[in-house]
Amino acid sequence: MSNVVKEIENQLERWYKTLLTGDADKVTLLYAEDAILLSTLGQGVQVGQTQIRQYFLEKFLPRTPIGSTVTPYTRILGGVALNSGIYKFELDKKPDEGRGRMEVTARYTFVYRWSGTDWVIVEHHSSVMPPKESPKKTEPKKRGLAKR
Repeated sequence: MSNVVKEIENQLERWYKTLLTGDADKVTLLYAEDAILLSTLGQGVQVGQTQIRQYFLEKFLPRTPIGSTVTPYTRILGGVALNSGIYKFELDKKPDEGRGRMEVTARYTFVYRWSGTDWVIVEHHSSVMPPKESPKKTEPKKRGLAKR
């Protein structure tokens, strides 16, 4: 694994640690001014730091997220890096879901751009993993004579 790949994967760990602060301003600073966020819990697309900050302040950080990476895939393309995969979050349940915590598994993609001094997030997409399909029960075929 190259040093740059390790550096990018460390960016995701840095993002998790910043979420733990509960500070929307600190989380927002990890994103470029013109970044785009396609979030799991928000509606639509959050464009720019103001909208991204609002999302974290109102939707995500109040649920006290604790994140971890399940499977990362990292690629470096010049001054741009992509980190996609699966991550898990432990979150507070919404009031209408009862009390306590819940675990959410989601797919993610982070696109980073080298700013000259640091890697910044320019695009972030997250979507909840669909539930696994259970095997469908099939009725045994009835054998016999067809009616005419």
